[in-house]
Amino acid sequence: MKSPESVMLGISIGDLNGVGGEIILKTFEDERMLDFCTPVIFASTKAVTFLKNHFNFDVKFNGINDLNQVVKGKLNVFNVWKDQPEIQFGKEDFKMGSLAIKSFEAAVKALKQNKIDALVTAPINKHNIQSEEFKFPGHTDYLDKELEGNSLMLMVCDNLRVGLLTDHVPVKNISEKITETVIRSKIETVFETLKKDFKINRPKVAVLGINPHIGYNGVIGKEDDDLMKPVLNSIRESGKLVFGPYAADSFFGSNNYKQFDAVIASYHDQGLIPFKTLSFGQGVNFTAGLDKIRTSPDHGTAFDIAGKGIANESSFKEAVFLAIHIFKNRTEYLELTRNPLKASN
Repeated sequence: MKSPESVMLGISIGDLNGVGGEIILKTFEDERMLDFCTPVIFASTKAVTFLKNHFNFDVKFNGINDLNQVVKGKLNVFNVWKDQPEIQFGKEDFKMGSLAIKSFEAAVKALKQNKIDALVTAPINKHNIQSEEFKFPGHTDYLDKELEGNSLMLMVCDNLRVGLLTDHVPVKNISEKITETVIRSKIETVFETLKKDFKINRPKVAVLGINPHIGYNGVIGKEDDDLMKPVLNSIRESGKLVFGPYAADSFFGSNNYKQFDAVIASYHDQGLIPFKTLSFGQGVNFTAGLDKIRTSPDHGTAFDIAGKGIANESSFKEAVFLAIHIFKNRTEYLELTRNPLKASN
């Protein structure tokens, strides 16, 4: 197994007009972070130098044009572009969206080629990244196309893990997107990631209902009675510890979530509002279900505070630690399952 500092961690720079560059450099200004990984920022030395000087960060980095030039135990910056972008903090700019995607695509390419072990993505603006070449709502949808597996957004903070049946879907389309196939697939992904990535041998998973009060026996919608309950019953009969559906409005306030290893919400706000209320600033977005590891902080570009030097790097730092932790857990899991006899030694 790799030594800690040899874990190669790719980092996409995100929107340069946002807080991404600041939280990245704040994280690695603490040189103790280099005891845990070798970070590679996909951007340009000119852009990183501008950020370093603007914020007056005491951070050293190694500029490279080839990933074979990475210096282990140091902060590395891989030059994805050469020109000096005009960074205007707080401004939505399609040029910055284009550079954010260049950084992200280069990092994903390195991930696919095993040049890096895991990827942490800084925040992007979902509007200014759109182009003829890139027509995805965000990071997750692109990763789902480029990598193997079935992606699932899993928000993580310590023992609180919240997954979604549907993510960036308009509210009016949610119920039609939730099918038996989707429910079974997402639950299977959650169970697999809990075992492989979090070392939980016998996971307990809760599922939240689709409608308020789980439909009140059909008074507020029939989806829970006609779809969710029969599917969950069938999955339980297969031996999985899956419970629900639960009424979402009281599930977190009652602390019921603490009884489970993960919670699966039916849609974005149903899961992310309570998650971010409980953990904001410490949470991590992990793209579960894929053959490669990607994490990100639980916040966006924060244009309103960009460039002011007041962005909190805690969530980004947690994303770094989680990526490393999952990489080590997954490596160990794959070694043990390839060599079953080792598990008994």
